[in-house]
Amino acid sequence: MEIKVLGCSGGEVPGSNAPAFLLNDEILFDAGSVTNALNAQAQMRIKHIFITHAHLDHIRGIPFLADNIITNNIKRRVNILSISPVLKTIKRHLFNSAVWPDFTVIPHPDDAILKMLAMKVGKPVNVNGCDVTAYLVHHTVPAVGYLIEDAQKRRFFYTGDTGPTAETWRRMKDTQIHCLIIDISFPNSMEEMALKTEHLTARLLKKELSIMHSMPDHVYVTHAKPQYLDAIEKDIRRLRIKNTRILRDGDIIRV
Repeated sequence: MEIKVLGCSGGEVPGSNAPAFLLNDEILFDAGSVTNALNAQAQMRIKHIFITHAHLDHIRGIPFLADNIITNNIKRRVNILSISPVLKTIKRHLFNSAVWPDFTVIPHPDDAILKMLAMKVGKPVNVNGCDVTAYLVHHTVPAVGYLIEDAQKRRFFYTGDTGPTAETWRRMKDTQIHCLIIDISFPNSMEEMALKTEHLTARLLKKELSIMHSMPDHVYVTHAKPQYLDAIEKDIRRLRIKNTRILRDGDIIRV
């Protein structure tokens, strides 16, 4: 599996893209950055978008992708997948014909640009030869992380935004995760803020890893606040968290 990091920032400054991870050119996990990171041809290859939660920095690329599809009169349809509460929020507050045109019924309700598909926690969905399973994580709104497994039984887990989530790791105790993409938004010195907003620090990440049945081969940090990148990196080194590094926009991960 090849994952292109279109964006992995926990804040917006020039040169920092909001979270979006493109798997094998056709499956997107979160959509904070799409049309600002991919050319028109690459955008039209996307078939499925899995959303972890409905915060703006994880969904804002979807409206512009839909607009590009219909403006260019391209026969392309995209599935938006998540748990029901996430989809309901997106429909109610984004595609409501007030904030943005409702591309779930355009150009026709039976042939809309976007099709919303509700997932059940713990029940895998097969897309393009990969099983994608949603697991609940702890955040300030309904949120899930995704376990992805290919035909060769290679697996990665993407948490999206999460605070401490021991229950998730216990549910997956018999599952070997080869690659973990996980939230660290704040440095250790801001642990109180991290817990209040349900994110992680390096120290909290180390606790999460200690709960897991086995250590992932690679741990990649996403959603770091740009102004704290150096501090977070120092925290990771100080705590000697093995095989862990902070992602940058444009990185490619091979699982």
